[in-house]
Amino acid sequence: MEPVIEGLGLAFSLNNIALVMMGVLIGVVVGALPGLSSPLAIALLLPFTITLEPVSAICMMAALYCAGTFGGSITAILINAPGAPPAVATAFDGFPMAQKGEAGRALGIAAFSSVIGGLLSLVVFIVATPLLAKVAVSFRPQEYFALTVFALSMLASISGRSSLRNLIAGGIGVFIATIGTHLSTGIERFTFDIPELTEGIEFVPVLIGLFAVSEMLQQSQAADKVLERIKSVVVKLPSRADLRLILPTILRSSGIGTFIGILPAEGSTVAAIMGYNEAKRWSKRKHLFGTGIPEGIAGPEAANNAATGGAMVPTLALGIPGSGTTALILAALITHGFRPGPYLIQETPHFVYAIFGAMAVANIAFLAIGLLGAKVFARITLIPRTFLWPMVFGFSMIGAYSLSASFFDVWVMLVAGIVGFIMRRHGFGAAPLVMGLILGKMLEETLSQSMVLMDHQWWHMFHSPIVCLFFGLAVLSLGWPAVSAWRTNRKAKA
Repeated sequence: MEPVIEGLGLAFSLNNIALVMMGVLIGVVVGALPGLSSPLAIALLLPFTITLEPVSAICMMAALYCAGTFGGSITAILINAPGAPPAVATAFDGFPMAQKGEAGRALGIAAFSSVIGGLLSLVVFIVATPLLAKVAVSFRPQEYFALTVFALSMLASISGRSSLRNLIAGGIGVFIATIGTHLSTGIERFTFDIPELTEGIEFVPVLIGLFAVSEMLQQSQAADKVLERIKSVVVKLPSRADLRLILPTILRSSGIGTFIGILPAEGSTVAAIMGYNEAKRWSKRKHLFGTGIPEGIAGPEAANNAATGGAMVPTLALGIPGSGTTALILAALITHGFRPGPYLIQETPHFVYAIFGAMAVANIAFLAIGLLGAKVFARITLIPRTFLWPMVFGFSMIGAYSLSASFFDVWVMLVAGIVGFIMRRHGFGAAPLVMGLILGKMLEETLSQSMVLMDHQWWHMFHSPIVCLFFGLAVLSLGWPAVSAWRTNRKAKA
């Protein structure tokens, strides 16, 4: 009970409440601006949180994560341009409803569904994280190696143009993680006699480049794009009739979103699409989906916000990110000196309850901010890209330099931005690369430790049923996209 009181006391301190509210405000604004997203905001914010207390910094980022996921629904509904990838499915029915003069009703349903989905997932988060950590504390290096292989294999099913591209991007991330001095042998790899590379490449400049600079280059191609805007907005909470319609959908989608969030590498976008599909499957009004009905908004919004709580479970309990955004939060944990995984729960249990409290406050706060400030956020979308993106680039430069006061990190950020832009143009996502980068070190370290323990007789790994289970799941996750594509083609031919 003591860790609960200590953790919630930290979360509800005046300083942390102020930071959480700031995180919520930044998250909603960033989510509302087309082209910006919560991963980009966290990547930019990370260097500036170094001076904060570790718990305060992570609580602020967790709050930004929750609010940014909701913020994307504002532009999805008002201008049919999702501010964040998880809000793509919200636009299917949100914008048609806004075109019918019901933008305020649509925003109210989105806000209510997001809050309920987020709060329900936090209950699972606070129960499941310590239980999963208790199981994981008995894992040996070989079990952790197999778990990491399974997490990387899940990249095949991240939303994107192709599973193969996702796996290649993850492989590039793993390769980047191997640059530097090998911890077990002391051998330098891929350093090319550059002193700054002996300790490896820092996470933060790469993350800023991949999410901020590459997005800036991508958005520069649409600088003159004009979007249809719904400007008359009076937000309304769902009526009793709306609640009767959407509550079953919210509960169902919250369960789906939480489960998808717990799976390594999946995240909010996959959860939102599945939430929308299941809402349509169970609805008695399937033919009206896409024309602007409440269930078409409630399904994806409950699912994508439920995924935020679910994704924190493997991030904190196992050190395996549940989504692209939690990969950034995991990088922040490492930067602030934490050791993610079961020992984090054992050594600092109050930390989990502090994050729980911060995310609970964030969910309630963005309901109030979203309802009261919808008109303001509708105006924010009018900011010209020609002003917005130079500011983002300036913050990127400052953030990359400030971490270690090194111009080398600025060059890393610029190279990562160009690489990220080229990857995007050819259908490679930034999220799989980040997951590979974060998990690459764990993959290498656990494999080295396993080989030492087993005297380099790698087949002894399969004596563990847990290893066999994770390798079996990895094979299934790699094969599932191909099976799914085959079934889709077969149905199309039929």
